[in-house]
Amino acid sequence: MRFLTPKEIVAELDKYIIGQEKAKRAVAIALRNRWRRQHAPEDMREEILPNNILMIGPTGVGKTEIARRLAQLAGAPFLKVEASKFTEVGYVGRDVESMVRDLVDIAVNMVRAEKVAKVQHEAERLAEERLLDILLPPKRRRGKNPDGNYRYKRERLHRQLRAGKLDRDTVELELPSDRFPMIEVFSPVGLEEMGVNIQEIFENVLPPRPKRRRVTVAEARKVLAQQEAQKLIDMDQVISEAISLAENSGIIFIDEIDKIAGERAQEIDVSREGVQRDLLPIVEGSNVMTKYGMVRTDHILFIAAGAFHMSKPSDLIPELQGRFPIRVELDPLTVEDFVRILTEPKNALVKQYKALLKAEGVKLTFTKDAIYEIAKIADEVNSRLENIGARRLQTVMNALLEDVLYEAPSLKGRQVRITKSYVRRKLEDIIEDEDISRYIL
Repeated sequence: MRFLTPKEIVAELDKYIIGQEKAKRAVAIALRNRWRRQHAPEDMREEILPNNILMIGPTGVGKTEIARRLAQLAGAPFLKVEASKFTEVGYVGRDVESMVRDLVDIAVNMVRAEKVAKVQHEAERLAEERLLDILLPPKRRRGKNPDGNYRYKRERLHRQLRAGKLDRDTVELELPSDRFPMIEVFSPVGLEEMGVNIQEIFENVLPPRPKRRRVTVAEARKVLAQQEAQKLIDMDQVISEAISLAENSGIIFIDEIDKIAGERAQEIDVSREGVQRDLLPIVEGSNVMTKYGMVRTDHILFIAAGAFHMSKPSDLIPELQGRFPIRVELDPLTVEDFVRILTEPKNALVKQYKALLKAEGVKLTFTKDAIYEIAKIADEVNSRLENIGARRLQTVMNALLEDVLYEAPSLKGRQVRITKSYVRRKLEDIIEDEDISRYIL
């Protein structure tokens, strides 16, 4: 597939994210640089490190969405983590290396799914053969092939199977048990830090006993196809490709990084600075042990984000600041932005609610004045209460359409038109009562 240019990347992001042109340009350049690195001379390739990005802006302005859509465009493994969930090594909780292990797990699943899709047709053919053997066990005669009558019955059964006429019949399958002995591991760093797959060890030491279950033919086809697909793919190759994909294309989005920053004298959690120091070697490039082997983090793209209401980017330790050379400040959203967010993106809320009610046979329409009023109310509630950006639109829309969504099954075949007066009537009382606004919106 042709790799997108920075302008094309921004154009794709524009389909889902309103505004924030600086942030879109920054991530577009970072993504294109990956392609450029792959075409650089081999002796220079390892020296070209990704320019990690720090996004600064209030919640709900599109930081996470930009990173998530970027990963989808690149077909890259993507992981979102919250910095506040990690603890310094030695404290109870998750350590920062777990993010790399999670990223590799995502990459393995991506590559496995891709390989399975390529062999799916062959896997389904083999599954059908196994299913026919269960439905009509082959006749074995000494020194002779199955007779013509058996072949005729098998071919007829095969046609019925293909036509779906046997889907509701039941067959007995022998399936591997997924139950393993209960174990408890006492370790100061937790089970995930042991660097081994405990389940795989028990599979080798105590092979699971197969169990027999009666399932429908339709379900049996799916189960057998999955089993055959797993036999057709080479897991060693999958793991090798997945590690390479994670190392060279992986994107880790570290949200709430401002929560582990702060003035030293006002530190409440003693592990905050420790988390930053643990994060430093991962971001600047190190080796992390996973259950699939050693993984290098040198060329993983890290995108960090935070509102920085109570702290400043300069409150991060200097070494970590230096590992995020690209800083982008995202703009707070205006009423006009809210109007565009409600209507323009492919996944706009207005389009989502229209699709939901269409399933009930109800046609939902909005006037332009109504959409502007919704945007205005969302902006007003954000200014009076906590500013949660575009996320406020979801709560406002849900409150606005609650009655319609509840009554929709009895409105089949009708049209519901949302006007400015309807919006004011439904939401005005809620907005005027600040206590109710806090509770509902």
